This record gives sequence, C-alpha cells and structure tokens, in this order.
Amino acid sequence: MEPIKEQENNSGLEGTAFGDIMAIIESAKARGGMDALRKFITKALPEAEEAEVAEAAEVALEIIESVPIFLARARQAGSERGLSSVVVPLLDHAEHYYLQPMDLIPEMTQGLPGLLDDSYLVIRILENLEKGPESFLDWDLDYPARFLARLIGPGLTQRLDKIALQAMHEVSQHLAQLWHKMAHPA
Repeated sequence: MEPIKEQENNSGLEGTAFGDIMAIIESAKARGGMDALRKFITKALPEAEEAEVAEAAEVALEIIESVPIFLARARQAGSERGLSSVVVPLLDHAEHYYLQPMDLIPEMTQGLPGLLDDSYLVIRILENLEKGPESFLDWDLDYPARFLARLIGPGLTQRLDKIALQAMHEVSQHLAQLWHKMAHPA
C-alpha cells in the first residue's frame, strides 16, 4: 500500500481538503482537548463510570483521527474502480460538512466533541457507499457508527442520517441529469 501522502495525491483528495481537515482536528484538540471530550461523554453517558468515560474518549478520538484516512482511501478506491463520478461528490458533501465551523455540534466552540457529528456523517456516507451491489471498501463501519450515535444521541443521528441520504439523492439526481444530457436519441 502506498504511503498516505501519495494516496492523497493519487486519489484526488486535494492537499487542501486533507490538510484543512487535519488542521480542524488539531485545532479542536487545542480547544479543550480530551477534557472537553470527557465532559461531553460524561453528559451523554451519565451511567458511565470514570474509567468508561476515559476509554470512550480515547475511542472517540481514534475515530475522529481516522476520518482523513477514511476519506483518502475512499477517494482512492473510487478512482481505482472508475467510480469517481459517484464517490467524489459524496465525499465532497462529507468534507464540506467537516469544514463548516458551525454545524450541529460546532467544533469552534466545543472542541473535540464538535467533531463527533462530523465524523458520524463521514462514516454514514461511507456506509451508504457499502450498500451497493458489490462491497465498496469492505470496511466494517457499524461499530464506529453505533458508538458515535450513542454519544451524540438519537435526535442528532436522525438529522445526520437525513443529511447523508440527501447527499446520496443529490448525487443520484446529478448523475441522472448528466446521463440524460449524454444520451442520444436512437
């Protein structure tokens, strides 16, 4: 497998988006860091003991830090399979949401907890890509999706699921319009 720097260039994930997402993660770490994440998790899981909260914070951080790699590898897989026309617009939706400073849980004010919703949306979009006739990435994203859903709650997960489905719908409509324009009368 290629080093991640080469994957970024070969997969179509522009250095700007990858770099911006990495910068957002680092900035969120600087604003409250793990303490903010533990406080958020303590509120989200009031029944959890201190050790469980600390472990959940570590898992959440691992998922958040995996997002840029998920995006880069998904772009690479889309390119390798000739599916960029479908994959890239979906990933663009996810990246756009990740780069918005104010969203359902704003990272500008919340720090790391503000990236939980962004990470959940990326994972849901990637899961939607897996629902095709053939496995796209062959990744098991069920655990991280369920884990993040538990932290952000059912109200936000439902809203984010709608955003992920809307992204699929928009890409589908766009591709149908392109296909219609390219079609020649028989």
